[in-house]
Amino acid sequence: MSVKRVLIFDSGVGGLSVFEQVIKLNPGIQCQYLFDNAYFPYGELKQTQLVARLTQLLTDFLQQYPADLIVIACNSASTVALKALRQHFTIPIVGVVPAIKPASLVTRNNVIGLLATPGTIARDYTHKLISQFAADKSVLSIGSTQLVKLAEDKLMGKVLSQDEFMDILAPWLSQNASMPDTLVLGCTHFPLLKTEIQACFNTEVNLVDSGEAIALRVKQLLGEEQKLDLQSQQANSHQAFYTKLFNDNQHLAALTQSFSGYGFNALQHCNL
Repeated sequence: MSVKRVLIFDSGVGGLSVFEQVIKLNPGIQCQYLFDNAYFPYGELKQTQLVARLTQLLTDFLQQYPADLIVIACNSASTVALKALRQHFTIPIVGVVPAIKPASLVTRNNVIGLLATPGTIARDYTHKLISQFAADKSVLSIGSTQLVKLAEDKLMGKVLSQDEFMDILAPWLSQNASMPDTLVLGCTHFPLLKTEIQACFNTEVNLVDSGEAIALRVKQLLGEEQKLDLQSQQANSHQAFYTKLFNDNQHLAALTQSFSGYGFNALQHCNL
């Protein structure tokens, strides 16, 4: 059985939360992780600019590193560019959507907190998901770009202040009886901060993200079970690439160490 190659990309490190779930369910695949920090964050780009960037980026990257499947590990890019990218490329492309549906199935008090970037919260697609799957629930939203930065800082070895998380989540923490018991982590960066987010609440809350659903979809599209071949080094040769050089070598070293902890054997600059 040939090793399947999967490209996972994001504008930052958030897609690592998706990578972790994809590898867990498909341990025999080979992954390239591309984080496009030259255009970080994707959520601040106009739709036409983002579609043009991703089309060119993926075209150039796939010429050097062919893949059998692409995962857009970014909510903003998925909601804005998924349709256009599927029309442009012939290989399967999997996108990310906020996990509204699974959250609606596990909430006990019918209060759901949607934690995402302001762009994701404002998009019609998100509103349609809420109307379709959580119309009978109370959905409270917090839009935060600061959490994205905190996730990036965490993987670069910076010390995070719990007070920052408390400040961001303050609108929910003051709700008392109507506090959400289930949070939708509507940005792929946010599962990297599960420990810090959970620590803000006096009681345990459900933290729901799309990683497992994406991993299952990848497995379905690859068409056969991707088992780990212990005799094949290729199956473990995950590579990571970034598009903009770092000014701080210390942060790059910490980031390289973080990627190594996820199983990547290299972190390289890719001039795209």
